[in-house]
Amino acid sequence: MSLDHPRMAREMHTLEAMIGLYCRTQHGSDRQPGVQAGELCADCQEILAYARARLTRCPFQEDKTTCARCPVHCYKPAMRDRIRVIMRYAGPRMLYHHPMLAIRHLLDGRREKPLRPVRKPSSS
Repeated sequence: MSLDHPRMAREMHTLEAMIGLYCRTQHGSDRQPGVQAGELCADCQEILAYARARLTRCPFQEDKTTCARCPVHCYKPAMRDRIRVIMRYAGPRMLYHHPMLAIRHLLDGRREKPLRPVRKPSSS
């Protein structure tokens, strides 16, 4: 699975924007030595790479709702807590910085929860 579908590409762009906003304001990544403007700190790069991997492997792909409403939790508990902190901070501020992404994300959250994917029995 990949992020080729426009819905999945937008979801990834929203994640990148939220993590970038959080990193700039909370970690001062633009002011850290050795970090150029627009780059993320090491912690935020780690969470972004993890989120990208999880989104790529999402079983619902373009039919998905937001991760908070998803019946399948792909994130490990520690990473889920970290991304939840980021989203709580960046979510309301996205209306000022990226209004279209924020509105589309809110609309995506109103989608119906997808049914759990049916696992195919392994042929042994």
